[in-house]
Amino acid sequence: MRLIKLALPVYVELLTAVVAVGLIDTLWVSGLGSQAVAAVTIATTTENLALGVILCVGTGTTVLIGRRDGHAPLAPVIRTARLLLGVFALAVAVPGLLLREPIAGLFTGDPVTVRLTADFYAVAFAGIPVFYAQNLVDGIFKGLGDTRTPMRTALLCNALVIGLDPLLIYGLGLGVRGAALATVTARLAALAVAVPLLVRRLPGEKGTEEVAANRADAAAILRTGLPMSGDFLARALVGMALAAIVGRLGVAELAGYGIGLKIMMAGVMSFYALRQAAMIHTSRAGGADGPAALRDHAVPAVRYGLAAGLAASIVLNALAPAAVRPFTTDPAVAAEAVWFLRCMPLYLVPFGGLIAVGGVLQAGGRGAGLLAATLAGFAVQLPLAFLLGARMGTTGVWLAMAAGAALSLGLVSPAWRGPRAPGRASARGRAPRSTRTAAGPRSGR
Repeated sequence: MRLIKLALPVYVELLTAVVAVGLIDTLWVSGLGSQAVAAVTIATTTENLALGVILCVGTGTTVLIGRRDGHAPLAPVIRTARLLLGVFALAVAVPGLLLREPIAGLFTGDPVTVRLTADFYAVAFAGIPVFYAQNLVDGIFKGLGDTRTPMRTALLCNALVIGLDPLLIYGLGLGVRGAALATVTARLAALAVAVPLLVRRLPGEKGTEEVAANRADAAAILRTGLPMSGDFLARALVGMALAAIVGRLGVAELAGYGIGLKIMMAGVMSFYALRQAAMIHTSRAGGADGPAALRDHAVPAVRYGLAAGLAASIVLNALAPAAVRPFTTDPAVAAEAVWFLRCMPLYLVPFGGLIAVGGVLQAGGRGAGLLAATLAGFAVQLPLAFLLGARMGTTGVWLAMAAGAALSLGLVSPAWRGPRAPGRASARGRAPRSTRTAAGPRSGR
């Protein structure tokens, strides 16, 4: 149950800050036509790629702070993470701004959709430093065992997007560019609220060997975060490739895929919430020191992930037509979106187990195994999507997604399966090193 208590605020955070923002943008621009919906689909898919880059710093910082909180100074880790964030933000934002039209052209040959996507990119890439800073601040809070503050700032961001989207898209006539500006502005406001809260939460620390500590901490952050970043980055790249494959089947297919994907993400975020909760819990409990301990952490994570995948599948199939209806009046687009959601159970169940157990593997130093299994699944999924898509249309692409997820889950199992150590207490019943609650501050701070 501790895993669920940590995961619930993370789910609300992800649902509001990631899924709901994209859904709201898509919903409001739907009044501008299918090409605007396709443009937002392409742009938000690319943003997932940008998120995958900064996860290297964010998740590495979360794990290191979770291990050190109460045992070693936190200031050197945070200082180093800030420097890494600046480097990563410049490396993504500058090329993105300069190459926004060629990037948009990778996904579709429709000139209007390319122009609208480039308009969105012009604002979104400029806002990358804000996006990255918010991700890092949230990661620090989570390393401290606090998943509620990121949830609250995400809710604030979501509320602002709800108000700003219609104002900027239609009121000021900015169109697709207005949707991007609403998102960046809302994130900036949420960051302005979160930073003072974090400063008050952190203890005052002074380091005497800052340069040496920064070098060591930079290596530790990157070493810990790279597997998770690589996993997410690979998923974002494959998402872009799938968007390109679907986009060549037609604008209606791409718009329907975008709508269906946005709706499906409401369920998928429960998987990522479980992953973050498992990572926080495992790192703050001392990590998974050995095969038996790793299994004790991983087994409940996998079970929760599979159950979440099944639950998401049932809900999406039951609500598919009603969920799609607000996003489009085009029958062809609506039919594609509903069919996408109908086909997703074969994908969501194995995907849920795979994503949930990833947090345990990350905190336990087994992220490389997860990344290898993910890449092997994609090595099968992409060529299969291309071949089946050419023969079966979008149905073939969705079947390829299911095949890749099932293969990855099967390949990652040996990384954590093993006999339970005799007499060893289950990780679920083991008290964490810290005596404070998951979301409450340490006494005396």
